[in-house]
Amino acid sequence: MAQRALITGASRGLGLALARALTHAGWELIVDARGEHELRAATADLGPAAVVHAVPGDVTDEAHRLDLAAAVDALGGDLELLVHNASRLGPSPQPLVADYPIDELERVYATNVFAPLRLTQLLVPCMGAGARIVSITSDAAVEPYAGWSGYGSSKAALEQWTRVLAAERPDVRVYVVDPGDMRTRMHQEAFPGEDISDRPLPETSVPGLLTVIEGDLPSGRYEARTLAPVGVAS
Repeated sequence: MAQRALITGASRGLGLALARALTHAGWELIVDARGEHELRAATADLGPAAVVHAVPGDVTDEAHRLDLAAAVDALGGDLELLVHNASRLGPSPQPLVADYPIDELERVYATNVFAPLRLTQLLVPCMGAGARIVSITSDAAVEPYAGWSGYGSSKAALEQWTRVLAAERPDVRVYVVDPGDMRTRMHQEAFPGEDISDRPLPETSVPGLLTVIEGDLPSGRYEARTLAPVGVAS
């Protein structure tokens, strides 16, 4: 029986790159994204052999989160991997702390902190011993970059509850993974008008993510590009 994973924000960028790698490895996937057309086009591009269940919707919507949980239940109720990849950057260009609109900050936290926490609450009962939870973070969670107060602090909050969960659930592997800078739409939005063509593609971070997913690392925080692929000596 194929292993089953749920990846949020899988219509593009890192989420899609990871989905592609996992389907090639024989995983069955449940994926979501806000844009239905973009999500269905992305999943169709994974190939006819891929077993992928697309559930379009916004992770900040409780009804959508319940739809994701129902999709897992409909497939047998077992989940080996949950990847919190969906993120919201916030205003572009990034505002200073003194100017950050509170309503925008609430939207950033709704996507980056509360949605993955609630989805975890719904799905962790489906995850047996040895299952894995991966929260995608950023160096902005630990470095005080000017203009990154909203996104960075939201990722810091995501990291903290994820690591507390690891302490509370030693039977489950729980990870925080920083993929590094990537050439993605969101990264371009963070630097409007700037040439980001020198940033690596998301695919360069996937081998490190697979090491977390398929290897024997203890729960913790990791930088994807510093990890040796499974089976390769460091």
